[in-house]
Amino acid sequence: MGSVTWKSYVKYKFLFLLLLPALAYMIIFNYAPMYGVLIAFKDYSFTKGVWASPWVGFEHFHQLFNASTNFTRILRNTVVISGLKMIFTFGGAIVLALFINEIRSTAFKRITQNISYLPHFLSWVIIGSIMMEMLSPSNGVVNKIIELFGGQTIYFLADKYWFLSIIVASDIWQSIGWGSIIYLAAISGIDPQLYDSAKIDGAGRARQMFSITLPSIANVIAIMLILQVGSILNAGFDQIFNLYNFKVFEVADILDTYAYRAGLEQGNYSLSTAVSLFKNGVGLVLVLIANKIVNRMGHTGLW
Repeated sequence: MGSVTWKSYVKYKFLFLLLLPALAYMIIFNYAPMYGVLIAFKDYSFTKGVWASPWVGFEHFHQLFNASTNFTRILRNTVVISGLKMIFTFGGAIVLALFINEIRSTAFKRITQNISYLPHFLSWVIIGSIMMEMLSPSNGVVNKIIELFGGQTIYFLADKYWFLSIIVASDIWQSIGWGSIIYLAAISGIDPQLYDSAKIDGAGRARQMFSITLPSIANVIAIMLILQVGSILNAGFDQIFNLYNFKVFEVADILDTYAYRAGLEQGNYSLSTAVSLFKNGVGLVLVLIANKIVNRMGHTGLW
């Protein structure tokens, strides 16, 4: 077996050479820094460094889970925002892909795809500025329209009841088009003869969508869902940070913003690392559970 493997290395040596830069990148930027998780179990001092800083065990995790940190509220906000995004953005990307696939005009289909992709290439700094201008209570176009119809000015970004809707809506606008790409690619791989047979049997476009298209891309949806479930504690730091303010802290403060304040504002890097380690640990467990459920249901999981 060893000789066969070595012969394969020799035979495909140039392909392995092409792989080396990617491997080097992964080792240097992904695996080498992993020793930094030790900070979560130490009283980290910037002057002493990681290794010389004293061990404190699970003290920072106790501090994180303490009621004084409002951990329950922060965790609830994170799960709620991430869950809403999963429902509307993840599900919306599938729906958009199905609708784009039904467009018969090639030119119109390409225009629709390009328009839906464009927001993905805008940073949340830019999108946040656009949202603030549009929703401004003094000169925002949305409030101008409301006033035109006799309504009262609404402070959208300072109202906790409106804030979640704005977060979800802006995430849909920014991500739904880009998220539909992988489903469109999966749809393009479906055998056209299946649709031809369905047409002969009298199936309309809606029936073809539900009986052929969706079942054919079910495995891709399952894999993407597993990855999405693993990111349930990543509610989108860039988006929240650029849009939230102290008036909506009750519904907008998430684990990432808490880690930001603890690490960069308060200098408590150990607590910030503990937050990240907690998120990654929960994400790993959820991925394992979701993958097991998907396999039990007869779909293809990550492994």
